[in-house]
Amino acid sequence: QVQFVESGGGLVQPGGSLRLSCAASGFTLDNYAIGWFRQAPGKEREGVSCISRNDGTYYADSVKGRFAISRDNAKNMVYLQINSLRPEDTAVYYCAAKYFMQWSRCIPMDGYSGWGQGTQVTVSS
Repeated sequence: QVQFVESGGGLVQPGGSLRLSCAASGFTLDNYAIGWFRQAPGKEREGVSCISRNDGTYYADSVKGRFAISRDNAKNMVYLQINSLRPEDTAVYYCAAKYFMQWSRCIPMDGYSGWGQGTQVTVSS
């Protein structure tokens, strides 16, 4: 059973940084693309970044240049470094997995599964 535990969120001022972590269990991480998603109050969940099995990456336009995704298959961990935070980045952040036959793919960012409880990121002065 695919399962994730997200951590690393918190309250930060605009312009600040956080490093989110995603611990995977119940499966072999390196067989899957991993995505980071977020859901703000009153909004639908959106995909912000993903990483393929061969470490190809994708970023939504809203986070490009500010977020960086990485994975450590040996530790079964995925990370999201988020910099230059803005109030509109406030959301609960989740990670999830999806199998793609092609090692280089991680999009489209639908059909991912294994949702954890998420980690809250709040950007406010």
